[in-house]
Amino acid sequence: MSSINNHDRWHRLIEDQYFIVAVLNQKIVGFASLAHGDYIDVLYVHKDFQRQGIAQKLYNTLETEAHVHKNTILTADVSKTAKPFFEANGFKVIAEQNQIRTEVEIPNYNMKKDL
Repeated sequence: MSSINNHDRWHRLIEDQYFIVAVLNQKIVGFASLAHGDYIDVLYVHKDFQRQGIAQKLYNTLETEAHVHKNTILTADVSKTAKPFFEANGFKVIAEQNQIRTEVEIPNYNMKKDL
């Protein structure tokens, strides 16, 4: 089952994680979540609203939340396209990985930032 259609996973994510939503003109334009206070599980901005600082605001909110809980690191598994954004925010690649999604191998990166 595609993760986008896995309603149970999304309900758990929203209930169990620190979850934030970016809204512009009454439209959801992005969202992000922090699991266990130190793992960025999702960070997404709709394609029509990218390059407007929304991802940065979402990320800054997650990092602030990590500081509130006195976490000393942030980690994330990020796509090739998201890697430059995370690097610009001080993350370093720990490992290159390959994820299998709907029978397609997709490279991604396990990244870490010391807070």
